[in-house]
Amino acid sequence: MTAPEGQDYVGFDTITQQMERKFLKRGFNLNVILVGESGMGKSTLVNSIFTTHLVDSQGRRTAQEVIRKTTEISPVTQTLEENGVRVRLTIIDTPGFGDQCNNEGCWVPVIKYIKDQHAAYLARELKPFRDRIINDTRVHACLYFLNPGSRGLRPLDVEVLKRLTEVTNVIPVIAKSDSMTSDERTLFKRRVKEEMAFHRISTYPYTSDDDDEEDRMLNASIRDLIPFAVVGSEETIDVDGTSVRGRRHGWGVINIFDESHCDFVHLRNFMLRTHLSDLVEVTAQRHYEQFRTSQLRQIKELRDQQSAAAAAGVLPGAVVPQPPTAPLPHQPVAQV
Repeated sequence: MTAPEGQDYVGFDTITQQMERKFLKRGFNLNVILVGESGMGKSTLVNSIFTTHLVDSQGRRTAQEVIRKTTEISPVTQTLEENGVRVRLTIIDTPGFGDQCNNEGCWVPVIKYIKDQHAAYLARELKPFRDRIINDTRVHACLYFLNPGSRGLRPLDVEVLKRLTEVTNVIPVIAKSDSMTSDERTLFKRRVKEEMAFHRISTYPYTSDDDDEEDRMLNASIRDLIPFAVVGSEETIDVDGTSVRGRRHGWGVINIFDESHCDFVHLRNFMLRTHLSDLVEVTAQRHYEQFRTSQLRQIKELRDQQSAAAAAGVLPGAVVPQPPTAPLPHQPVAQV
């Protein structure tokens, strides 16, 4: 006797539908930090990617405005919804970055902000009675804007990229690429790739043993495009009776959605249509885990020191004698 049709169906394949319903109900967080000099079109690019006005420019609008002496952190959070999917989007601008003659340490507030978000998440995670859903303020992506007039990576770019890639997913872009010819853009990309390889700067997306052949091919095509040569625009221009989003020049019109004009479409698809979930996942499993492991190791070492001090009979708060850091008078100093 054969079982009636459907009795052999278990039903665990519906888990994706169950997860989707919970996901749609809860929504998700996406936090993007913009790092680059003033006037690079950071705000315009983000507004173009999400096709809505999210952030205002923090740059100087007149020559009389005072130049910022330090890098500031300016987050703006808005909730967007598309086809029932809700995202709590936070854009973090960094006005003042790289605007001084001496830019030593201009990256410190940026790195500190990113690490502070890891620390805040860890603190919420370690609470005895923590929230069922922890509000995620960790930075999931960093758009790093390269100056098209530099014709390559500057020492500042090398220093900042090395530090940023240790704590977040960095996506380098060539700002205002319509200021370059096609040949100049190709040469710029090649130089940047060679310099990043020379300085061992690893940007997102990363290679993973979990990637299948399709993932490897997709990531390889994206790495060929990095750094993305982008143009942003919130202006609609009429071209032969067709409205396009772009920029008008004396020599013609740049259509930001035309792949032959710039890499804007590739960048948008990469960030939102193919790697959005991976950006969030890699932040949690790679960058946050490294931070978490480091912090917990430091806590363990501190507790071990306190336990050793207690076992030795040292009162809490007492000064524990430390071994001399310099040779004593009767000890000969080795000559190097």
